[in-house]
Order: sequence, then C-alpha cells, then structure tokens
Amino acid sequence: MNIPESILQILEENQRSSQKFNKIENSILSILNFKDFFENLLTMIGKIFHVPYVWISIIEESCLAQQVQAIHNSELLKSKTGFIPLEKFRKITAGRINSILDNRKIHRFKPLNPSDAGFQIGSIAITPITIDGEIVGSLNQGDINIHRFKPGIDTEFLDRLGLKISICLSNVTAHEQLKYLAFHDSLTGLLNRRIMEKILEREFQRSIRYLTNLSVIFLDLDDFKSINDKFGHDQGDTALIHVANTLLRMKRNTDSVARFAGDEFVVILPSTKVKNAEQYVNRVKIYLRHHPVITGKNKFYIKLSAGIASAIEQNIQSSAALLKKADLKLYQAKNKSL
Repeated sequence: MNIPESILQILEENQRSSQKFNKIENSILSILNFKDFFENLLTMIGKIFHVPYVWISIIEESCLAQQVQAIHNSELLKSKTGFIPLEKFRKITAGRINSILDNRKIHRFKPLNPSDAGFQIGSIAITPITIDGEIVGSLNQGDINIHRFKPGIDTEFLDRLGLKISICLSNVTAHEQLKYLAFHDSLTGLLNRRIMEKILEREFQRSIRYLTNLSVIFLDLDDFKSINDKFGHDQGDTALIHVANTLLRMKRNTDSVARFAGDEFVVILPSTKVKNAEQYVNRVKIYLRHHPVITGKNKFYIKLSAGIASAIEQNIQSSAALLKKADLKLYQAKNKSL
C-alpha cells in the first residue's frame, strides 16, 4: 500500500517539529534559576523556529511576578517580559489552558506585550504556563506573517512545550525558594543572622583597609512581650514584619538589614558616620510613631530602642567586637528608658 506524498510530507514535517521541540525541552530541563531558564527558553525558540517575536507575559498577582521582577541583571528579560493584571489575562485567554492561535484584531493582545514593545505582529500564538497548577502567565510567539499562527493549526507541540515549561518552572520555583530561605529569615524576608555576619565581616575588612566609616545599629522592640501577651503571637509576628518593612523602607541600596533573633534586628551602614546612623534610627521611629499596626479591631504602636557602634571606635578589632559594642549600647539605651 502506497502512502500519498502529501501525508509523507506532513509526517516528515511533524518529525522535524518534534525534534526541534525536544531540543528546547532538553535545554531547559536541568536549569534551576529563573534568569537562565527564561533567557535560554526565549533564545532557543527564536533561534530554532526563526520566530521574530518571542516573549513571556506574567500575571501581576502570580507567585512568579515578584521572582522575575527581582532579576535586575538581564537586559534580555527586561525587553521580553510583559506584566499583566489577572483580570485582563483572563479576558484575553477566555480562561483557556491550551494554546491560542489568532490573526484577527491583533491589537486586543497588546496588554500581553512588554512595555514599550514595538511589535509588528500579523499572527500570534499564546501558550499558558502554570506553576503547581496555577496559571502564572503565558509564552507568546508573534510573526509578521498572518498565516504563521492562524487558527486551525494543530497546537499539540505548543501544548506539550507549555506543559514541559510548567513542570520545569515548578522545579525552578522550589529550588529558588530553598535558596532564598538559606539567605533570608522566613517570617520577615530580611537577611538571616548567618548571612548578616558574613556581610558585616566583609564591610568591616573594607572599612579597615580603606579607612572608611562603618556604622552598625542593633535594635529591638520595646516591651515586645506585652504585644504577644495582649494581642497574641500572630499580632506579634505582624509587628515584626511591620518593623522589618519600615527598616527596609528607610535604608539605602548599600545598607543591609537583618533579623538577628526574636525581636532583635541589625542594620549595617557602610560609609556612614554615627550621627547619620542616628538620623536613620530617628526616621524609623518617626515613621512607626505615625503608622501603627492595625489588624481587625486591634491597633497598637511600636517603639524601638537602638544601639549604634562605629568601626573607627577604639578597641574595635573585629566585626564580632563591633556587633557586640552595638549590642552593649542597645542594652544601655534600654536601661536609660526604664
């Protein structure tokens, strides 16, 4: 029985497409960080399939948005990532989980584009992607050719790629979360004590070598136990998060903020004199004075005590001694307030 030439051509084309998709899938399977994952994916699709426009759209409310926005060292991702509200994404995709092809009224897909993108698209393919079953955005391909992604074309390979991307993204997310927790406090998101001590040692050695100022602030909440006793430990956690966010809000890019233990925090301020560190503490106290913690029917204000030490003080021979001096000054400050 002879197989018609047209069917053979279709089978051969499908085989070539399958090989190309397998190449992309294999290239992303072992990647465990967001930057390399998306850069590799977008580059490979554009190169292998000769698609003029390849980009990702990420739902603003999704767990993926914050992770990608935190990537600051990738010009490729900046130009090939669009962020879109969930409601708009649902309206565009009509809640579909399979790939969408279209070449009509292309302007209605514009909200998927990166900001300032000057795409000239005649047809588009939108493949939703998920993390642990939750839709977080889509992989998009566009072409000037209106027939490239016209409705009716089989989307089997695109759907399979979308599934593989989603599985890989779940793995990348889990890995990135573990890495994040190795450096950060799980409650407040601040640096943890171990990482803080490493940063402090680095900044101390730099201060000694280049004879620059370095100030360290050791602070804690006044009467934190009463917050837990009166409002409960959940409200105590809320208070800690409120303080952490305030410390971050007031700091410079070069400063580091860490949760030391319990209700104790440490702020490292390179190239900063003690008087400037004092100004930082005052700004934090003023902000907390005007911004109480409000949860349900509960409303309470948080007060802080702080101790500040400088690397240029006498008898400071190590980063540990600098931290200990700041802790001692915190103890003295709390005694004065009693």
